[in-house]
Formats: sequence, C-alpha cells, structure tokens
Amino acid sequence: MSLESSADPAADGRANYDYRSDEVDRPALVDDLERLVGCDVRGDSYSRELYATDASPYEVTPIAVAFPESTADVVGIVEYCAEREIPVLPRGGGTSLAGQTVNRAVVLDFTRHMNDILEIDPDGRTATVQPGTILGTLNEALAPHDLKFAPDPAWGDKSAIGGAIGNNSTGSHSLKYGKTDAYIEECEAVLADGTVTTFGEVTLEEVADRVDPEGGLEERIYAEVERIIEDEADLIEETYPDLKRNVSGYNLDRLVAEARGSTLPGGEETGEPGTVNLARLLAGSEGTLAIVTEATVSLESVPETKAVTLLCYPDLHEAMRDVEPILAHDPAAIEVLDDVLIDLARDTAEFGPVTEMLPEGTNAVLLVEFYAEDADHGEELVAGLLADRLPSATPAGKPASDAPRSDAETLALEALEAYEKEERAQLWKLRKSGLPILLSRTTDEKHISFIEDTAIPPAELPEFVERFEAILEEHDTYASFYAHAGPGVLHVRPLVNTKTELGLEQLHGIADDVTDLVVELGGSVSGEHGDGRARTQWNHKLYGDELWQTFQDLKTAFDPNWLLNPGQVVFREDNPTDLREHLRFDPDYEFEAGFEPALEWDTDNGMQGMVELCHGCGGCRGEQETTGGVMCPTYRASREEITATRGRANALRQAMSGNLEPDEAVSDEFVEEVMGLCIGCKGCAIDCPSEVDMAKLKAEVTHEYHQRNGATLRDRLFANVATLSKWGSQLAPLSNALPKLPGARSVLESTVGIASDRPLPTFRATTFRNWFDQRGGARVSEQAADRSVVLYPDTYTNYSHPDAGKAAVRVLEAANVHVTVPDELGDTGRPAFSKGFLEKARETARENVSKLAPLVEEGRDVVVIEPSDAVMFQLDYLDLLSDERAERVAAATYGVCEYVDSFRLDEEIAFDENAAAESLTYHGHCHQKAVAKDHHAVGVLRRAGYAVDPLDSGCCGMAGSFGYEAEHASMSDGIGEILYEQVDASEGDRVVAPGASCRTQLEHRPGTDESPPTPIELVANALE
Repeated sequence: MSLESSADPAADGRANYDYRSDEVDRPALVDDLERLVGCDVRGDSYSRELYATDASPYEVTPIAVAFPESTADVVGIVEYCAEREIPVLPRGGGTSLAGQTVNRAVVLDFTRHMNDILEIDPDGRTATVQPGTILGTLNEALAPHDLKFAPDPAWGDKSAIGGAIGNNSTGSHSLKYGKTDAYIEECEAVLADGTVTTFGEVTLEEVADRVDPEGGLEERIYAEVERIIEDEADLIEETYPDLKRNVSGYNLDRLVAEARGSTLPGGEETGEPGTVNLARLLAGSEGTLAIVTEATVSLESVPETKAVTLLCYPDLHEAMRDVEPILAHDPAAIEVLDDVLIDLARDTAEFGPVTEMLPEGTNAVLLVEFYAEDADHGEELVAGLLADRLPSATPAGKPASDAPRSDAETLALEALEAYEKEERAQLWKLRKSGLPILLSRTTDEKHISFIEDTAIPPAELPEFVERFEAILEEHDTYASFYAHAGPGVLHVRPLVNTKTELGLEQLHGIADDVTDLVVELGGSVSGEHGDGRARTQWNHKLYGDELWQTFQDLKTAFDPNWLLNPGQVVFREDNPTDLREHLRFDPDYEFEAGFEPALEWDTDNGMQGMVELCHGCGGCRGEQETTGGVMCPTYRASREEITATRGRANALRQAMSGNLEPDEAVSDEFVEEVMGLCIGCKGCAIDCPSEVDMAKLKAEVTHEYHQRNGATLRDRLFANVATLSKWGSQLAPLSNALPKLPGARSVLESTVGIASDRPLPTFRATTFRNWFDQRGGARVSEQAADRSVVLYPDTYTNYSHPDAGKAAVRVLEAANVHVTVPDELGDTGRPAFSKGFLEKARETARENVSKLAPLVEEGRDVVVIEPSDAVMFQLDYLDLLSDERAERVAAATYGVCEYVDSFRLDEEIAFDENAAAESLTYHGHCHQKAVAKDHHAVGVLRRAGYAVDPLDSGCCGMAGSFGYEAEHASMSDGIGEILYEQVDASEGDRVVAPGASCRTQLEHRPGTDESPPTPIELVANALE
C-alpha cells in the first residue's frame, strides 16, 4: 500500500486533502501534526490497518492515527483538520459492534495516554476521568469506597468511558441503572472548530442567554438546542419509543424530558422542569457532535449481596411469556439463553458441566438476579418469585414473601438457586457462554452483528420472537436469541456469509424487515450497541422525516462541515450510509496465505479460518488489575494495539487479503514487528472469546519465513537448546564459569543477540537421569504398584534443575507409583516449535511418540515436570502429527501435579503436619492455563498442608527464549513488572512457580535473591 501521493501543497506550504479520496499526502499530514501538537501521530500502513476495524463486521482504513496526551493536543489536531476539512474520529477501546469507531478520518486513540482517573469524590459520589479510562479500571479504583460506575457493558473491562458516553452504554443490570446518560454530570469537550467548552447542567434561561445565531459555534449550538425544546418537544415525546433501552438517534428525549421535568421513557424521573444537562446530549452521539476530553460521572453504591435463580423452560416462547410477570418482582437483571446456545454449550469443555445441572427438557433459561440487603433478604426475594412463577418448586423452609403474585400461567419446569458468590458465578457463566460459542465459527458464514440489539417493550417479546423467527426463515437462515430479556433487548445474530451477493441481500433484507417489525411493536433498532454503519440508515424509518431533519440540523449546528465521525447516527442525503458497504468480508474479498500450512488445522477453512476468526472485541486489551487472565501480556506492558492479539490478527488477515503489500506476512518487518512480539503464551486459546490461536499462527508464519530467508544463529541455538544443555552438563562446571568471565556477556550480546543482563541457565554435571540410574532405578516394583508412569526427563529438569525431578520421584513413589525414566528420550521439540522450526519439531515429536506409544499401550502414563513440555505432548503434538498414536500419548500425558491431583494420589500419602507451615503465593504457567490445568498444583499443595494464594496472573514475560533476546529484554521486563506487583500484593510468605521461565523471571523481582521452588518440591518437602 503506497503512502505517497501527487497532492499539491497549498499556498501556505501545507497540504490540501480530500478525505474521500486516496490522494492524501500522508507523510506531510503526519509531519505537520507532530510539529504542531507534539504527540505521536502515525500514517504508516500497519498503524492505519490496525485501526481499520472494531468489534463490528466493518472495515475502513483511517487517514492517520494520533495518540493525544492532553486536551491541548486534541485542540491542535481538530483545528488543523477543520481548516483542511479532514474528518476526525475519537475512539476508545474499539469495542463497538455497529462500526461507529471506524471511518476515513484521523483517529484519536485516547486509551494510550488520556486514561487517568483525575479525581474521586466519595462523599459527593462522583469521579472525574479522562476519556480513555477503562471502565473496569475505574471500578477497581472505586471498590475501596463501595462505589461503582453503574452501567456494566459486557466488555466493560476493555471499554473506555469516552466510548461509553459516545455509545450511551448500558448492560445486564439496566433494569436498576439505566444508561450512561443518567450518570453524566459534566463534560469538557472540544468542538468541531477546536473550541474547548464545558457542557453540564444549565437552566433554560441560561440557554437563552447564550443563544446568538450570528455568533460563534458554541452560541449556534445553544440556539439549536433552544429551538428543539421550543418547537419540537411535543413531536419528540410522541415519536420516541417508550423504552428504558433506546440509543438510536440523538438523545433528544432526555433533553426534552429534563426541560419539562417529565418522566423519561422507561420510567426514569428527571426532576424539576426548567433545567437541562447538555453533557447528556453527547451520550449516544458516537463522536459526531463533539469530542469529550474529560467527564465527571455520578456513582452508585455496590450492592450488599445478590441472589440468583435460573428458571428452566421447555422452549424460548414460554420463557418470553414469563418475562413481564417476573418484572413485577423488581429484579436487577433478567437474562435469556435459547436452545441453540444451550445445545452448543453442552458440547464444550468449558460450559458443558454447567448444562448438566439443567433438568431434562430444558430448551431455554431465564437467569434472574436480585440485589439484596443481606443473605436472608436475597433468599426471601427468590422465594417470592418462585412462589409466583414456580409454586411447585418453592423450596421448603424458605421465608414467606410479600412480593406481588401474577395471574399469568406458570410456565417454568424447574428452578436452580444460587446465593454464594461462586454458585452465582456458575449460573452467570452459562448465560455468558453465548457470545464465545457464536464467535468461534471458522466458516465463511458468521453470526453477524447488525440487528443484534433491537429493543422491544417486554410485553411484546413473545410476538416479536415468533415473527422474528419467521423473518429469518423467509431469508433462509437462523439465529440464536440471548441476553437482556428484562428490558426487551435480545441479542440476535443471524448466520450470514457476507462474502456472497446472497449474503448481502440477506443482510439488508433481514434488517429492513426487522426494522419494520420493531417500529410496529413500539421498539427501537438499537437498545445498547448504537447506530454506526449497521443501523444509521434505519433511523429515518424509526423517527420519520421531521425528526430525521432535526437530527441533521443538530449535527450541522455542532459540526457545520460534518467532519466529526461523518455518516454515523445521521447522514447527508448525498452521502448515505448503507450497512452493506465497507464490510470486512464482502464478495470482493480474497484470501491468499502465500504458502501451504505446515501444521494440522482442525478448523473449517483450515488456517484461513483461524486468520479470519478475530472479530475485534478487544478482549486481549484487558488491563491486568481489572481482568486477570493470561491474554495479552505484551499489550499490557506496551499499550500498543499491534502487540495485542487483535492487532496481530488484523494485521495478518490484512497481509493475507491484499490490504498490504504482496507477501508482507513473511517480510522482515512483519515477522519482527508483528509476529515477533507474540510471546507464544497461548493465552488467547483460553481468554479470547473466539479462541484465536495466535501462538500457532506465529509458528506457521515464522516457519515459512525460515523456509524463504533462512534463520539466524541465535534462533538455531535456541531451537537446539537440548543439545547445548547436554554439552553444558558434560562440561560443567567449566560451562558455568565461562559466561562469567569479564566481557563474555557483552560479546555474546553483540554477536548473537542474547541479552547481557540475563543470567544464563546453570548446568549440573550429574543429570536427573544419571541420578535416577545411580539410585538403582525404580524403588516401587511394577507388580506391587497401583500405577505405572514414564517420568519424562525434560531438558531443563534433566540438565539444570534435577531437584524437581528427584522430588517428583519421591512424591510418586510415596503414592505407590512405579516410576521409570527412559534413557532414549530427547527433548519434546518445544524449543524448535516455539522458534518456528516446525519440521525439526515434527521429527522430534514423531520419534518421541514412536517410543512412548508402546509404553502407553502397556498401561503406563506419561508424567512431565516442565509445564510447557507437558502441553507440547498434550496439545502441540496433535498439530504436528496426524497420528492416532499421538492422540493416545496426548491423552495419557500429565503434568506432575496434574497427575497427582487427577487421580487423588496424595490421598494415600502421609504428610508431616508441621512441614508446611508457610503460606505460598502460586503463579501458574501460562501454557497450563491455556489448557485449563494450572489449578491442579494449588489443590495438591493445599492438601499437603500449605495455605496457597493462587494469582490470577498472566505470562511472566520470559516465555522461553523471548526474555533472553536483547531486543525483547525491555518488553520482558515490562511484563515481569506486572507479575511482581501481583506477587507483592499477595499475602503469601513464599512464591512458588512450576515453569523454568517463570522462576527465572521471578529471580529478578526486587528484594529477591533466590529462585522460587517448583510445587512438586514443596510437596516432597511436606512428606513424612
């Protein structure tokens, strides 16, 4: 993609720009802006493509991307762009589902620098924040005060407050809290001409005093606000849907209700007449009216406790008929899940166990949550609901309730109840299973978000669902129904292939028909996700000609040249927004990887399906203190979009679909700057809703790069670390002394690129395998043993840390397990795999499987101490080998603590009660977390007598060879700092970690002078 153009400079020496054209002198624009405002501004292909998508189906490449650090930066950019008629788009986390955060504009990413919490006033129950502040981060800071920002969108731990304002966000508990607009007290905003103003509460007299149709931009805005209140209030009250959840169009219903002191649609009281808050007019405006640079928001108390019941129904229609009667009990949330998603959940490892709790015949569920003063009150609220909606299932002994009874027929089959936090989380987990399952599809057909959040009066839900299903059938597709049944906002994502003309027809036809249905039933086309590119065109049908014109007039008053995120909420007739345009996948889309994959891809469309899988939700952009989890460690350390899984996935897809230069995916820059910063933690395999496997994609791309360009000496050394370790052991202690010679490490860094400040592994002259042979092999005979294992001598345990192997033998034998340590096995192939030498890794895997498979067939299990090597057998061998024997070996392989825990071997072991007096802080290995196996060590340690605080931590940052590479050392340190903070916050006396890389990184923690032990060593220490 060329960044050059033939644009002629203007007389003032700066460029003229036509934003509708590709003829942009982008380098001049970037240079001008960086000189004028000083903040980082980027116009390179990678940066622009990274911001071309959000969580919607749309893709529009921006003109440039800027990262403002202050309101002054925003002013400078807006003034510059206004003078040249260049559009500007404010953007938060890029989690929007309707396409409102992608446009041909200069994008302002506020999440990098303008993300501070400026003030918290617990007494006044307000907080003042910058627009890039993540909602989860804000709530984390508010938690000590028992306060929260009440709206809770599903991706609140990745969404920014500026985006919440622009979208007028809400969430599962809108029945209690409503939308974001109710909590906006004041906004500092930059207007379309660069004027900085503050919008907040003003009287109508003050509005009138500021009106001057001939004045500046701000005066003209007040003139239009006054005109709307005086001339169009009746029309607005008559036309806007009577709903709690409506974010379609501009927020004029609140403006009028506040001016008149009337009740808002949905029942919210606005107070005394004669006062309006113009900051709330910005809510839902999607950055089209002004750019928020600071906001003061009001806060709510965190509820004392909660109670949950899950009502089970034979079908969705009966569940929908029950919503209105349940609302009479004043719940905080009513969420629905239909048969499509329940059936899909049954087939998943993560959600399947939850579905087993459902009674037979359950094809839909309503999750009902109550806020309660205490546990007894919670039980009383649930009992009242069940006495009304499920009399036969009301548990005996529950307190009587004065809750209203309904005359409606009871329809539920049964109800589950949950009062403790863990029990409630389990039921919510089932409800939240919907989106991850839908988004894991790797076919060309996708569950598209374009009519997924229509809002309907709850009384109309039964008719709405029935007629919606008929529309889907007419258009020859289907969808699942889930989410916010209480306020009438069902998430419905039809299955559509937008790569075909038929798919585009379905997209438009379904949206058109559903909009007609919504209007007929008194609903809104958007209940929470906004208008954007998906729904803006339907606002004309929803509101009619007069209000459509009012929207245009309001937009013009705020933004005379229509340069702020043009085309969203409302459009000019000469430049309409069409939901079929600018789709990420359309009939013109082409995919060409440029090489044949070397790994097995058990997905629809093979590797292509995985490359195209990321839908852009931004789950990988979570902040450690609010989200925990593994993904995505490099983003957490750098806050760079390109270091998040979403950024890499977008870049890779765009490289393989022609948006970047041919063969860009295997270019030096792409492999080093995009894929090279993926540390292969596999966190995306478990934390990403779509399960984008970036580590596997990185292996493919790196392998192809090696095939074309060869590999560096350093890469080859790391890929052959088993051979180096063998020689290091044979030459010890000389091999350990050589790197400590003066200047040795500096030479190593300058010649090979291994960071000079990282301590290299030390080698033992007596390996673990030697020790096992010298002791005479197994001490529990196979005949007398309860189980028999092959204890795999992984490279690190064998040559550098045999104490872990010795401990494993002691523990296993204490559990009456026969242990063998074979001589003929080499490394697992993990180092070669991680460095992209896939053929070498495949050959190693094939050799190991050929030797292990016969032993497994004899009834032996394979136990591995190093977590990444265990996962290599369990997971990665299946990608390297299409072999039933590999599958049998994978199924029989365990990490050492996983093995002890899975078969409860420690129940037969005698532990010394006094040996485990210390408390532990446990950091699990990211590879084990990726396969949901990191919890086993915690269980074993606790049963051995230790108090354990398991950290919800991400990757340590060493990631095998990554932390040793000179150019990556600072990134590794940044990731490590996040882990250190978590360790310091823990109350454990001692850190324990199973992985060699983790322990190496934890040695660098300030105030530490020792390497943490492995869990199995501490278990062995606790033996009698």
